[in-house]
Parts: sequence; structure tokens; C-alpha cells
Amino acid sequence: MSVDGWNTLLVLGGIRSGKSEFAESVVADAPTVRYVATAPAGDPEDTEWATRLAAHRARRPGSWTTEETAADPGRLAEVIAAAGPNETLLVDDLGGWVTVLLDPAHQPADDTATIAELAAAVRASAARLVLVSPEVGLSLVPTTPLGRAFTDALGATNRAVADACDAVALVVAGQTAWLKPAAAPTHPATPARAGQADVPTQAGPGQAGAPAQAGPGQPGAADEALPEVLTPAAPAAPAPAPAGAPGQADWAAPTMALPMVATGLVIQPGMELPMPDDYTGPQAVDRLATLDIPGAGLGVLERVVGFAAATQGTATPKPWGPVRVLLLHGDHEGGASAGATPGESARRARQARAGKGALARLAAENGASLQVVETPTSAPIEEGPALTGERVESALRYGWRLAEQAADAGVQLLVLAACGAGTETAAAAVLAATAGAEPPAVLGRVMNERGEYDDAAWMVRCAAVRDALHRTRRSSREAKDILAELGGGDVAVATGVLLGATARRIPVLLDGPVGVAAGMVSRDLAGQARHWCLLPDHGGRPGVRLAADVLGLTPLLDLRLDLGEGATALAALPLLRSALTLAAGLPVHPALGGGDDEDFAEPEPAGPGPTSTDPEPEFAGPRPTSTDLEPEFAEPEPAGPGPTSTEPEFAEAEPTSTESEPEFAEPEPAGPGPTTIGPDEPVAPGRRAD
Repeated sequence: MSVDGWNTLLVLGGIRSGKSEFAESVVADAPTVRYVATAPAGDPEDTEWATRLAAHRARRPGSWTTEETAADPGRLAEVIAAAGPNETLLVDDLGGWVTVLLDPAHQPADDTATIAELAAAVRASAARLVLVSPEVGLSLVPTTPLGRAFTDALGATNRAVADACDAVALVVAGQTAWLKPAAAPTHPATPARAGQADVPTQAGPGQAGAPAQAGPGQPGAADEALPEVLTPAAPAAPAPAPAGAPGQADWAAPTMALPMVATGLVIQPGMELPMPDDYTGPQAVDRLATLDIPGAGLGVLERVVGFAAATQGTATPKPWGPVRVLLLHGDHEGGASAGATPGESARRARQARAGKGALARLAAENGASLQVVETPTSAPIEEGPALTGERVESALRYGWRLAEQAADAGVQLLVLAACGAGTETAAAAVLAATAGAEPPAVLGRVMNERGEYDDAAWMVRCAAVRDALHRTRRSSREAKDILAELGGGDVAVATGVLLGATARRIPVLLDGPVGVAAGMVSRDLAGQARHWCLLPDHGGRPGVRLAADVLGLTPLLDLRLDLGEGATALAALPLLRSALTLAAGLPVHPALGGGDDEDFAEPEPAGPGPTSTDPEPEFAGPRPTSTDLEPEFAEPEPAGPGPTSTEPEFAEAEPTSTESEPEFAEPEPAGPGPTTIGPDEPVAPGRRAD
């Protein structure tokens, strides 16, 4: 696969449908393009055909090169097979190639084998390849043998190439429909460059958000800049600009062109995204039993080691390096936000941007970057859809791009956080729709700014969810429909983040109702996403516990912290990192073949001196200096609690043998410190002075 989500694309369309213009727009962002022309030169006197060819040449940028393959039908497969991974090829079109293939000058030939060779070259192509072909299968069967031979050969070619391509698009009257959406990329689409025009969308039923041919007066949607990545450890950032100011993501602006990936990434049910390694996780857990750990081990934190090993693809996982917190800010109108203080969520978002508040401080403590993301404001779900289908498509792509941006920056772990009025209500509605739960069972109690429970507001929220479920009782329960009807902007962006992180193999810490609701929705789009998620704590929220049970995410801890969505995960992150540090750094126990620990010498005691009663002279301490030999020290000032005699005969007369004075052999210490028997001559307690 290419970095754009597809490697090979077949563009079908009728005469004058706009298929060639669309194919050219798809590769317009490539630095160089090799245009492969397949059509024969034609009759020199056919001025109309020459005009068509001249119009095609005039549209090509000067940086493009042209290669002709009309002389030999087998040459096209050779050109495609020889193209390198850094090349972009545009083949226009397969109808001209079939015309050359059926030319009597190239007969007799095995047309079926030649078509199979072309399909094999397309399937094995390492280059970015776009092929254009006319779709003639919808017309009447030609009345001439040559016409029937052409349609049969072209139909066989289109079928073989479409089967070999990653994606197939049909252009009808300038409008594009994706017949075969792009398979999930190994490295998904990279964010489009700021200021670069995106491929426009077709806002039709069932096709919302799909790349389309731009019609007259319908320019491509401009790419929206991603929000700024903040560093909470840095000095306080300047106050954010007002809504709508340049550089600020203002989704609520009704005239704003929503972001879209320029390469035509299609997010749809059944996407095939990567899975964690099935083998390294159990290997890492089994390895823990062999480590030189004094106790029984890491307990429930063994699951952290297994999760990290599977997502990192190694049996010795390392603690996560760069961490990024994505704070999704978006309010829900109507009864979903009953009891919420007006403007409180916006204050929390401003607080995070300034590096203040619980989330920003915990992010700084963990060395994590912080990205505040403005998501669309959701309409009252009890009255109508929370978002339009087009905005859901854009929100999913926007979240995917946020994950891509983090991956390109080297982020190894994402933390999903959210702050918004009514977010828990919307999550409860999603859980009720996806898990069949009763709203009162998954909707936590409402607490006001004074720390008091507001049960009246809780009943209003439950009623809003009940009415929304009744309104949508006959609606589809597919992922995008649930996001549009019930989830809203923050859940949609969070779902896109989970899908993009899965595609780029980045694990995600979930914490709170928005994250788990996104996990529930992502199951229908890509079931692999939940395997890249870890839930540190349920926070005492009933909805989170239910979703965790459905998703198979057993909470690691039971701290019941309620610091705001995302903050609990950051509070638990140091503990998770500690478990990975031990798993990666501790050696194998010596009894199981690890290194011998005899090389580690026992450290010397740090006390004031030896306490051994060994009678060896070297441990007895220095002997007192005789006052006869040192007359200048005959009358020193007393250093201990009692006076010292200055008479020389007493200095010699005092017996030092334990036989002479047994009662003084082991004098009792006078206090916690050493007993002084002479000037500057401390003796440890319990030791005899010679």
C-alpha cells in the first residue's frame, strides 16, 4: 500500500463523464507524474480526434512526462512493472489500449493472456498507479462483430484490472461514486498540506464525504489546520484567540469548509486495520515469572506488560516515550446538558491551553504534550440528529488526521480526554443504542459547581436520551448513523482518532464516557481498534464499566478518581510506566539461568565506627597518650561530663586491666553517644578503653 491509503486506483466513466479530469486531480499533489498514453495516433486527417488529444496534453502540468505505449500492447504491463515505489503513473486510457490490442497488426495474439499480464502487473505494482478506462457495459450490444469484440475485451480488461486495484471509482456526469473503497493502509493518509485544496465531496445519500469530481462553482474544500500542540511544562501560553480567528479550529462556523483528506480516504464499516502481535504479549507475561523479583510479581499490572508487548511487537516492551493528550472540547445542546454551568467547558479548554488545571498539570508531570481540539457543537438529540452526515464524515477524517499528526511527531501513546456540556449524556445514548442498555443505568448523577447532586437535571438528561432513542427507533444502528443521530461531534472525532491510531499502531488510553463511546462505535468500522485501547480505571462511572465489559477492556485499577476525563489516565500513567520499567530492566533470576549476584559487594556500614568486641588491638582504638611523655597536655580542659585529674601519679596509677578493676570492665554508657574517658578519646558504648 502507498502512504495515501491506496496504491492502485481504477477510474471508470462514460464518454465526457469527467473521468480523466478526476484522475488527474487525484495525482495533482504528486511532485512528478509519468503520463502513459495508450491511444494510437489515429488518422492524420481526423482533426476532431487530434483536438481531443491536444486538449488532454494542454491539461497536463509542465512537470509531467509522457510515455507512449501504442506501438506494443505488451509494453504497458512492462512500464507498470518497472515503476518504482516513488513514482506516480497515470494511464489514460485502457480503451485505447484495447484498441491497439485488437489491431490486426498485433494479431494473432492471445488477448486473454495479455489482459492477465496487465492485471498481474497492476496487482504487483509498487508505484502509485491510476488507470482510466471507459465503461461501455451499460450501453447496447454493438451490432458489428468488431464492436462486440471491443466491448467484450474492454469488459474483461476492466474486470481484471478492477479486481487487481485497491480502489475503483465510477464517474457519472461529473460525480464520483466509489465502487471499491480503498483498503486500509499500512501507513494511512498523511495530513494534507495547509492551504492545499482537497478533492471535493459529494453530499448525497450514502455517499457523504466521498471524493467527487468538482462541478462548476464547486471548488474543493480547503484543508483545515490542525490545532496547536501545547507543552504544559512551559510558561503559561498567551490567551487563545477568539472563536473564528485565524489558526483556530472553529467547527461551529456555519460557512466553514470542513477538513477532508485530499487523497480520498474512505472510512466505512469493515475496514481492515492492523492487529497487535498475538505472540509477544503472552511471551512478555511468561517472561515476568523468570525475573529477579523478590515478591510474587506485578499482579494485575501484568496486563499492562502484555498489552505493551503486543502493541510494540516485542517480548521486552519499553516504557512509553512521548505521550500526547487530545482534549476534545464540544458541547451538546438541549436536555443533554441539563445542570451544566454555562461556559464551564469553554473555561476548562482555556485553562488547559494556559497550562493550568488538573489535566494540564498532570500532563506536565508526565512530560506529555497537550492538544486542545474544538469539535462540532451537537444539536439537541431529542429533537433531531446531533450532526449531519457530511459533518460526521469530516469529523471522522479530522480525528484520523489528529492521530496521523501524532504518529508523524513520534508519539508512542495517546490519551483521549474530553470536556464539554452533555458529553456523558451523549455517551449514554450511544451505549444505549449499541449495547441495549437502559439510560438510567449508564447515566451518572449530575453534580453542580457547588459539589451538590442535581437529581432534577439527571432526570432531564435521562428523558433526553429516552426521547432520542424513541425518535430513532426505526433508524439504522450503523456506526455513522449512531454518530449522526446520537453521538455528536466529540464522539465522532474520538472515533476517528481511534481508527487513525490503530492504523498507525499507536496505543490509546481511554478514560471516561466519550472515549468508551467512541470505542463502541469503532467496532462496526474496524473491530481491530479496541485491541489498541487500554482502560486504566473506570472512575466509578456506570457507563464506562458497561462499555468496558462489552469491549473486553478490564480496568486495571479501582481508584474511583473523578478528575475529569483524561486526568485519571494521566494520574495512573506513572504506575503503568513503572511496571514496564521493571519488566524491561530486571534480569532473570540466577536460579533460572540469570547472572550471578556475587559480584555485588556488601557496602561498608555508615555508622560512626566499629562496634565489635573483638580484642584485637587494631579494633580497640588508639591508646591514651601518657601525660608523663607529653607534659604540655598534662592539664587539658575537661572534654567530658566530669573533670580529669591533672596529677601525673593518677595517670599511671589507674589500672587498665580488667582483673584489677572488674567493676569498671564494661561501664554503662552515660547517654546515646560515646563516653569520653580523656581528651579527644571517644569510646563506643559497650567497649572497654585500654
